[in-house]
Amino acid sequence: MAFVATLGVGLGLLLIGSVQTLSTILLYVGTALFLSLGLDPIVAWLERRRLPRWAAVLVTVLAVLAMFAGIVLMVVPIIVGQITQLVTTVQSLIERGTWDPVTELREWMTTTFPLLEVDQVFLYIQEWVDSLDLSAVGSQVGGGLIAFAGSILAGLAGAFIVLILTIYFTASTPSLKRAVYQLVPASKRARFIDLGEQITDSVGFYVIGQLSLGVINGVLSAIFLSIIGAPFPAVLAVIAFFFSLIPLVGTLTGSTIIVLTCLIPGLSTPTTALIAAIYYLVYMQIEAYVISPRIMSRAVSVPGAVVVIAALAGGSLLGLLGALIAIPVAASILILYRQVVIPRQNER
Repeated sequence: MAFVATLGVGLGLLLIGSVQTLSTILLYVGTALFLSLGLDPIVAWLERRRLPRWAAVLVTVLAVLAMFAGIVLMVVPIIVGQITQLVTTVQSLIERGTWDPVTELREWMTTTFPLLEVDQVFLYIQEWVDSLDLSAVGSQVGGGLIAFAGSILAGLAGAFIVLILTIYFTASTPSLKRAVYQLVPASKRARFIDLGEQITDSVGFYVIGQLSLGVINGVLSAIFLSIIGAPFPAVLAVIAFFFSLIPLVGTLTGSTIIVLTCLIPGLSTPTTALIAAIYYLVYMQIEAYVISPRIMSRAVSVPGAVVVIAALAGGSLLGLLGALIAIPVAASILILYRQVVIPRQNER
């Protein structure tokens, strides 16, 4: 018995180590499954228009690739040009000697905190900077840049793998579902299929809805920021789009970054930042009470407290991806709770 127990513990440790080793691969597979479920409603809609499955998948994948390629070709040159403009502006300010952030900070601290010994504070900072080992700092910065470049390459490779897996899963979704459904006894298979279809449909509509919210926020941000003369409207619109994909706090975080960008001296004015802040406060209310309920009407509604807990738990476990998929997972659990657990409890 002790020998068998030792083998069981060893097997458990081996499985845990294997899962940790394959965590990146499992993350790719989970992301691809999540995206394929988001594309499945579009494929089903095309199939209802009498397109064969392979043609519907081909049209959907090509449309998604064309959309992202168009966004990249349209936005990247603008972003590069605007970042170049930002670097040129900062460089010209430094070369002309008209921008002295240290002096401006010293004057601001002296005016705002009259009882603070500003000169002493700056003396402490100067002594701390002098005590630093600049060679070690330089090597750390160089190592950080190399690690950053490696992370970018790994991210691109991972995105390519996820793309291939998403195409495969989208094309073989019906066969994958049938394979899973056949594992259930025939007496319970019909009920299991019904629950499975509800869960996959909920996840698919959630993905489409979240992407729609991101597109709406990005397009409206590009138009509004261009009208008010905000700096780098294309860059800020891309920020608004990607942050809108994050549930619960994404729009608020992206809006805060945009407003703070509008406060950069020499690039914008406080009036522009105030107008942007008012706009995003109004937009967040409209999104929460008008746009989001209409777009997410076909997905399972999740209570606010469950959304917060699910997003925090998913973010802690899997980072940004965990925060994205936590809400549809919570919706799936709610479906099982409402349609399986509660009816069984009521029958007793």
